Amino acid sequence: MKMRSIISGVILSAGIYLGSLLPAAGASADPGQVAITVARWLERGHYSRERLDDAMSQKLLKAYLSNLDYNRLYFTQADIDEFTNKYATTLDDAILTGDLEPAREIFQRYKARVEARMKKAKVLAGKETRFQSSRSVKMNRQKADWPKDEAEADMLWKDIVEAELLKETLAEVKLRTPKETVVRRYDQILRNVEETDDEDVVKYFLSALAQSYDPHSEYLSQSDLENFQISMRLSLVGVGAVLRSEDGYAKVMEVVPGGPADKDGRLKVGDRIAGVAQGSKEFEDVVDMKLDKVVEKIRGEKGTIVRLMVVPSAATDPADRRVIEILRDEVKIKDQEAKAELLDLKLPDGKTVRIGWITLPSFYSENRPGYPVKSPTADVRALLNRLKSEGMQGLVMDLRKDGGGSLEEAINVTGLFVPKGPVVQAKDSNGKISVSYDQDSSIAYGGPMVVLTNRLSASASEIFAAALQDYGRAVIVGDERSFGKGTVQTVLELGRLMSPFSFSSTEAGALKLTIQKFYRVRGGSTQLHGVESDIVLPSLTDNPEIGEGSLKNYLPYDEVAPVKLAGGMAEPPLFLDELRERSKARVLADPEFQYITEDASRLLERIQNGTVSLNLSSRKAELASDKKRKETRQSERATRGPALNVAAYEIKLEDLSSKSLRPVAYNRKREKTILAEPPSDEETKDVEEDASTPDPVRDEALRIINDLIQLSTSPKTVQVGQETPVSESSP
Repeated sequence: MKMRSIISGVILSAGIYLGSLLPAAGASADPGQVAITVARWLERGHYSRERLDDAMSQKLLKAYLSNLDYNRLYFTQADIDEFTNKYATTLDDAILTGDLEPAREIFQRYKARVEARMKKAKVLAGKETRFQSSRSVKMNRQKADWPKDEAEADMLWKDIVEAELLKETLAEVKLRTPKETVVRRYDQILRNVEETDDEDVVKYFLSALAQSYDPHSEYLSQSDLENFQISMRLSLVGVGAVLRSEDGYAKVMEVVPGGPADKDGRLKVGDRIAGVAQGSKEFEDVVDMKLDKVVEKIRGEKGTIVRLMVVPSAATDPADRRVIEILRDEVKIKDQEAKAELLDLKLPDGKTVRIGWITLPSFYSENRPGYPVKSPTADVRALLNRLKSEGMQGLVMDLRKDGGGSLEEAINVTGLFVPKGPVVQAKDSNGKISVSYDQDSSIAYGGPMVVLTNRLSASASEIFAAALQDYGRAVIVGDERSFGKGTVQTVLELGRLMSPFSFSSTEAGALKLTIQKFYRVRGGSTQLHGVESDIVLPSLTDNPEIGEGSLKNYLPYDEVAPVKLAGGMAEPPLFLDELRERSKARVLADPEFQYITEDASRLLERIQNGTVSLNLSSRKAELASDKKRKETRQSERATRGPALNVAAYEIKLEDLSSKSLRPVAYNRKREKTILAEPPSDEETKDVEEDASTPDPVRDEALRIINDLIQLSTSPKTVQVGQETPVSESSP
């Protein structure tokens, strides 16, 4: 089941949360009534207004079967044909009458198939294997054909078990012997399916129904809803990551800004968690473990250490693993607030250009009784004022990994850089279009500006970047495009929406429902297309596994009429052609970008190919080649030295009134948590490797803003934008 879970911290989306999220007191809900309520609200309230008809019934069946057997390893084509003939056009009628027997029948067949298959697989795992064959096996079978019958499934599983044993044989970090690890994993799969109760089955089925409408609509069981409430209160202690169950692994979908994992710096989006250990205790294999159980193991008391064994997102071989130890802590809004640096870039001719750099991890909004009001608009304005007082000549707004937040704050932060006017449009399920405006006629900064994004920049951050691009106010730099989430969700507590007889239900859960789509002021949607960069830089996040297009049943891109702006849509000069040519020449000559291009090519090949060799010698040679490549790069970096000559000064919100600037290293190494016992050689190697890896995108963004400053102030060009005087004191 591909469920999404928040481990720690607040995950804000540009959504609207309607009604109370606190469960009412009362009796448990009838699953049939819950199903009817979910179905009716999807029909009536979802943005698409699609009916739950025969066509949707077919999508639901496909989603449910795929979510249960995501890698197409247990059901046979005969099973699929039987269920298709029986339920492809009748699931809609069953749900609308509260009949969930089809979901239960399909799950019972799945359970029987898993039990029989695991019995055979454990026998295979006990046999001696020499790994000398020339065969290969497709490990990601989500788009493969179902095995036509048991005989074909037996042949497929022979290769699957061999691949699992070889992966454990090659792993530098081992839990136990390969045979023991694989057999324990199969026992875990058996426990998962045998412990699945009727409530779980209903949850899986209704989740598949919601996701048949779009990937951001979800059915939340009561426990899911409680986790959501905890995350919104910022009171859950963990590592600060969002996980989804995918291909048997807990896959990292987001790293929460300011959280423990973000501060540590090693856990990346796309990493897959293979094992979890508490402190210095031994690892527990979590492959094919239920996601909620993996989350339980990662959570823990504040100040305690959890170790994660991960398969890196960029790994070309599933045997490539690293160990990451993280100190558990709470994620507070303070850790997610805007941060600034003043960067003195020293040029080859001896001149120095002073550049402001503001990192905005999210468009946070905090206004609770007993807590100080937190607003990125006020914070960014205050940082801008200090940067300007220090003689800032150009600005970079870093929105990489900014997953979104408050729509209102996205509009207001945009208003710091553009004059009064429209910022974003939204269309509801009735086709009604509303336009949101910045009402402040002043601007806080009107000079040269770059906005840095990547495929992890989503929702509210896309609204900000799109508006500045449409106004011709800033150069957008980064991945080919941002994430592409251009939809709005609301969370409806189902117990309050059911019939009066079920009104007080405490176990009905909730429905997260997509109700609107966002559109740019020029008319195009941020949905699916995201915000395309004016200048594209090579990046490992720029791959097809990240973004709206990688999700199932995404809503399509479309356009609405553009909004008329005062003074027309003419763009001030941003010198894009000249900036692109200069950047392209530098990127081609930069060894770090060459490394990224090579790695991205290998990663894309791995994704497209999807197979691994079953030959031990071949796999060892590939792993040795990867290791040698990393060592060579580290040696080359040490020889080259830093790419730029930059003096950096940190500016914190609490230190805005300080008369002096605090110098910091331009590329600061993160602080490593100290365990009760020293880390292994493998862990130490990973720490050193991550800490010494440069950020070429950051370097190139500085070069681009420097180019823009020079072009903007040249006597032959026109100044980019005019700055409206504002008070130098923060609000």
